[in-house]
Amino acid sequence: MTPDRPLLGISLMLGFCVLAPFADALAKLLGPEMSIGQLVFLRFAIQAAILVPLTLATARPWRMTRRIAALVAFRTLLHISGIATIFTALLYLPLADAIAIAYVMPFILLLMGFWFLGEEVGLRRIAACIAGFLGTLLVIQPAFEDVGWPALLPVAVAFIFAGFMLVTRRIATETDPIAMQAVSAMMALVILLPAVALVPQGALPGLAWSSPGAGIWTLVLLMGVAGTLAHLLLTWSLRYAPASTLAPMQYLEIPVAALVGYLIFDDLPGPLASLGILVTIAAGVYIVMREQAMSRQLRPVPPSPRQGTPPAG
Repeated sequence: MTPDRPLLGISLMLGFCVLAPFADALAKLLGPEMSIGQLVFLRFAIQAAILVPLTLATARPWRMTRRIAALVAFRTLLHISGIATIFTALLYLPLADAIAIAYVMPFILLLMGFWFLGEEVGLRRIAACIAGFLGTLLVIQPAFEDVGWPALLPVAVAFIFAGFMLVTRRIATETDPIAMQAVSAMMALVILLPAVALVPQGALPGLAWSSPGAGIWTLVLLMGVAGTLAHLLLTWSLRYAPASTLAPMQYLEIPVAALVGYLIFDDLPGPLASLGILVTIAAGVYIVMREQAMSRQLRPVPPSPRQGTPPAG
């Protein structure tokens, strides 16, 4: 069991928050050039090409118990679905809007715990959930007017990555991050290869295969490297710090995405979307802080020597 090292976990999460929007921006640039299926396949192929040799060269422990392997396979399916959905959303939405809408995830996690696990949720956290959803709606509303139903795709991403985060935290302390990502990439290729190889060209536009120029392949390589490193940092961060500690840091991805979107696409959220982003961030950070406060209250306090515990030594 790896001991928690919060400062290291936070630093790794900050690295994720910088790299992930950059990788998403590259995917947005590549969206008009190749199909979503090809992009997702290449994303995992690059991940495998980087991490499988690294795992073997450094003799990292890659063998897993049946339970862990099943969880990694489930996590891989969630990862494929989440990446394909966010790549599709980025064809239609500005980068910051898509990521901000996807950050409805903490509210989904809280309500799922209330509905399905019977966890206690106080009135203040319910109020924060309502505020967060309203903030998300403020981002969705102008986007929905502009592009229609694709504005709802980041909400699906939020549900998918809520499950992804839960599974990652469950296995992060029991697996080597690099080896797990290598195994996950190989699993993804096994899942995706039949679809890419066997579906007739043109039968499904989402699985079409194109041969773009050298410049496009350079962007594909950058996207794969940035995406691989970003999710490696995410997995490492969850290995060293609890999800409740890291969750506030993740909201930094939204302003980073706004900056990257402005620099690359000259896109900035409109006034209504900007207000919605601020409300969503505030509500999400409040929920995380409230969860931490409740956790501290419930944590048992070890008795002091004056309460009957014999002193050590």
